Amino acid sequence: MFKGSFVALITPFKKGLVDEKAFGDFVEWQIAQGTHGLVPVGTTGESPTLSHDEHKRVVEICIEVAHGRVPVMAGTGSNSTDEAIELTLHAQEAGADAALIVTPYYNKPSQTGLYAHYKAIHDATKIPIFIYNIPPRCIIDMSVETMAALSKLPRIRGVKDATGNLERPLLQRIASGTKFCQLDGDDTTALGFNAHGGTGCISVTGNIAPKLVSQMQEASLSGDHAKALAIQEKLMPLHKAMFAEPSPGPVKFAAAMLGICSDEVRLPMAPPSKATTDRVKALVKQLGLVGPKAKGGKSAAKAKGSKKKKK
Repeated sequence: MFKGSFVALITPFKKGLVDEKAFGDFVEWQIAQGTHGLVPVGTTGESPTLSHDEHKRVVEICIEVAHGRVPVMAGTGSNSTDEAIELTLHAQEAGADAALIVTPYYNKPSQTGLYAHYKAIHDATKIPIFIYNIPPRCIIDMSVETMAALSKLPRIRGVKDATGNLERPLLQRIASGTKFCQLDGDDTTALGFNAHGGTGCISVTGNIAPKLVSQMQEASLSGDHAKALAIQEKLMPLHKAMFAEPSPGPVKFAAAMLGICSDEVRLPMAPPSKATTDRVKALVKQLGLVGPKAKGGKSAAKAKGSKKKKK
């Protein structure tokens, strides 16, 4: 279930509020374009600036629209263990297929503290859990050994690895076994990550180029390295442009170009500079990217599956 192109979904805003219709249409388009899994309210979804009510509503909309067609891995992390448990229980009750839980930021817990944090969340819930290890944002790095210990718990199913270290997936594979699912957290290293034992990527670029990103993953995981490499080479300048300035500024600008939603971000995020927007414009045109309302494309005006998925 947890392989291929999972997209770290942006959260559309309109005049300061979550644009629920745009988000529902966006989820529908992602599925139509071949995205293998959906990740609402991660960092790309501006989860730090969403209220708890907004956070929960975005998760609910994603699950309702997906309606079991693709897995939904909801972001439920916090640097407060109790808060992470609350958000994870909500995702579980809403029908999410898994929870993505970031290592506690700012607190800087020890490896012992990290283990205890995840075990407490695991023991309080019944949903599969993915560890999100991203040292550049959280300062701390969960060790291979701590992750291996956590992987022995029955519902710690895998990791989103955003270390940027291509030694890690192979070292973790040795320590945790082949059933521990490893998803890359960086589009630029996704192909190499799979070669070292990964099973896919939680993608930012997939917000605006979902078909190409999913095709790259399908080629890579089926063993067609030449095809995967050709697609990744084509996408690499766009991957880099998405982080020319703090995300999700560039990807939201591109989404606005494609008619997906407005380019509105919430402070402390700021709109990207003209240099970045010019770069993004050129790449979107060069790749021939089109949005859900393009002529001949599938419109997502009517969100499917309005009922919550039953577990």
